[in-house]
Amino acid sequence: MTQQDKETLITLLNQYRDLGISEQIDFQKFYLYSIIAHSTAIEGSTVTEVEAQLLFDEGITSSKRTIQEQMMNLDLKTAYEYGMKWVQRHEPITVDWLISLAAKVMEHTGSEYNTMTGSFSSARGELRKLNVSAGLGGPSYMSYLKVPSRLAAFCDELNKRRILVDKTDPCALYELSFWAHYELVTIHPWADGNGRTSRLLMNLLQMEYDLLPVRVLKEDKISYIQALVDTRNNEDISIFVDSMTQLHIEHLHNDIDIFLKSTEEGNSDERKESVQKNVVESSQKSVEKSVEKSVEKSVEKSVEKSVEKIIKQIAENPKVTVKELTTIVGLSRRGVEKNIKKLQECGIIRRVGPDKGGHWEIIKHE
Repeated sequence: MTQQDKETLITLLNQYRDLGISEQIDFQKFYLYSIIAHSTAIEGSTVTEVEAQLLFDEGITSSKRTIQEQMMNLDLKTAYEYGMKWVQRHEPITVDWLISLAAKVMEHTGSEYNTMTGSFSSARGELRKLNVSAGLGGPSYMSYLKVPSRLAAFCDELNKRRILVDKTDPCALYELSFWAHYELVTIHPWADGNGRTSRLLMNLLQMEYDLLPVRVLKEDKISYIQALVDTRNNEDISIFVDSMTQLHIEHLHNDIDIFLKSTEEGNSDERKESVQKNVVESSQKSVEKSVEKSVEKSVEKSVEKSVEKIIKQIAENPKVTVKELTTIVGLSRRGVEKNIKKLQECGIIRRVGPDKGGHWEIIKHE
């Protein structure tokens, strides 16, 4: 995690807390429902957040969704509730406990496998007894023969890190949870449910230390998976840590923007009671939100400051890259690209030459 990202993350977390966003009625419930709906969506579920809420609170199923999809969501909700009780006890993480966690995730959607090497059930969270790859023609995960010992070593290392980590440093705690997510999904202990269980473990570690859990939205799927692939190919965990940090920063920005907009637009009791719902529903629009839609004065100042930084850097170094700007400005790559697009549309800057080998040129700057 870069120093700039650390500073930005701490600032946003403090603002989130000071605004009292997480103190809204039923915020924790709706936030969890959002996490669950999007985690299953990444794995193919089409159940929306609203449908998930009706399913969880009212037991109302949707005729538009398959039973399999709805059971995926119900199982994951059960797994989160099971894990959150464990979080309160701060117990060591063991292979058996991870198996029980995976069993909750796959309870009603898991399968029985009969292979040459033996039978096992993903519905019971049992470790795989066959080799798997990342899609057709994709790289293979480690041999199933190595999984038990590697999983045990992972648990030992994770427990050591949980003891040694500075529990007063939110950034260090987030880094620990991102590391655990990457390691578990890379070991790929199960035939199915690895992604959901790894994201679940990440969130539980964050909840253990009272951090705001990171949401990986369905709109984030491509960049999220690419970060996992790039980390594995380069054997560099910082790639995944930085990507997840920037993802969290982006969602915090968006939640704060929506909250400020909601509180400015009306002060009626009905409006106040719907704030937490607006915050959660905003996650579905996080990718589409652009700089020009900023509607709150404090948000506009923040955007203007980022734009000024970009213009300043281009003036000093016309060949500055988007990657370099993310570090300097303190925004995600997507955030920098949106600001650059706005500047181009406003006729303030233009690109001269190709992406590689070209340079930026300032046309005007009022």
